[in-house]
Amino acid sequence: MKRTLTVILFGFMLAIPALAQTPAKPEPLPSADQIIEKYIQALGGKAAIEKITSRVVKGTIDIPVAGASGTVEVYVKAPGKSSSLASLSGLGEFRQGCDGKTAWSSDPFQGMRDLSGIELAAAKRESDLHDDLKLKQTFSKMTVTGKEKVGDREAYVIDAVPVEGNPEKLFFDAQTGLLLRRDLEIESPQGKVPSENYLEDYKEVDGVKIPHKTRQVTSAYELTIKILEIKHNVPIDDAKFNKPAAK
Repeated sequence: MKRTLTVILFGFMLAIPALAQTPAKPEPLPSADQIIEKYIQALGGKAAIEKITSRVVKGTIDIPVAGASGTVEVYVKAPGKSSSLASLSGLGEFRQGCDGKTAWSSDPFQGMRDLSGIELAAAKRESDLHDDLKLKQTFSKMTVTGKEKVGDREAYVIDAVPVEGNPEKLFFDAQTGLLLRRDLEIESPQGKVPSENYLEDYKEVDGVKIPHKTRQVTSAYELTIKILEIKHNVPIDDAKFNKPAAK
C-alpha cells in the first residue's frame, strides 16, 4: 500500500510542472460592437452626448520642432458645422471651417482653398458633434485585430474602413473603454501624411468625458493641444462657419 501511494504521489508531482507549462487559452476578444458600445457608455452614454448641441473650446497649441506656440479656438454646432482658429507665434493664423455642406482651409503657406474629396469627407466627420454615436455608419467594416499597449495601458485594436476616406486604426482602453489612440493618413496637397493621434487627460464636462490633451505625431512634427476651457450649448451664429470673403 505504501509503495502504491508513493507511485501515485510521485506521478502527481511529475504532473504539476506539466500543468504549469500548459499555455493558457488566449482571452477571447470582444466584438467591435461590444467595444463601441462600451466606448459610448464610457463617454457618458448616448443621452448625455445627444444633449450637447454646441461646443466652444479654447486652449493652447505647441509645435516644438518649429519653435511655435499659441492659442486655439474651436466652435462646433449641430448639425455638422465647425470653425477653428490656431494662432501660432512666428507662423501666423491657421483656419478651417465647415458649414455642413462645404469646407475650407486657410493658412500662411497655401492661402485660402476649398476642400474636396477625401479632405471634405474628413472635415464633415470631424464637424459632427455626435460622431462618436455614428461610428458604425462612418465605418463600413470594423475588425478587432487584437491587443496592443498604448503607453502603460492595454488597448483593443480595431482596423476600421470608412465609407469614404482612408482606413484607420482605433485603440480603445481595455479597462475604461475610452479611445486612447487613432492612427490615420491625413490628406493634404502634398499627399497622404501618416499620423498617430493620442487622446489623453479625459475629464467630464456636463456629463460627457472629453480628452483635454491631444498629441498628433507625424514623421515631420509633434503637435500638442491642451484644452483650458469648454462651454456647451451656447449660441453660435451660423455666420461663424462661413468661408471668409476674399480680401
